[in-house]
Amino acid sequence: MNGRRLRIGEAAARAAVSVRTLRYYEELGLLTPSAHSPGGARRYAEEDVARLARILELKDLLGFNLDEVRAVLAAEDRLGSLKAAYRAEADRAAQRAIVAEALAINTRLRSAVQAKLERLAAFQAELEAKADRYAAALAGMDPSSHATATEGGRS
Repeated sequence: MNGRRLRIGEAAARAAVSVRTLRYYEELGLLTPSAHSPGGARRYAEEDVARLARILELKDLLGFNLDEVRAVLAAEDRLGSLKAAYRAEADRAAQRAIVAEALAINTRLRSAVQAKLERLAAFQAELEAKADRYAAALAGMDPSSHATATEGGRS
């Protein structure tokens, strides 16, 4: 994009969301435009569009609600700053503390994903149990067994 900033409508169109959605995400603190025009209009950089894509991925694909999305983004932001701090730090003890914090954050994120997976697995199990009951009910309605029972009652 060569440093060109997108207008709010362009950024929304790229992400296939509404302008209202972008404003709402900004209101919630999930997404902040990189710049504003002299008149105050929002301008979005590629990094902003990538963050928007991440929000949508967490929300739509993984099924996180917006509070969960906020927590994941905050954790990922912190991991990014820890990575920069690690690279800038020469002291091994300080690096060890940075890595320990990164591991703790990663563990919390993994736990959140695992909890979501367990809820999805429970929902899937419910659907499979219902499918089995529906299939059994349908098998019990076999037209040939139903016709025989009906004919037996007519004699």
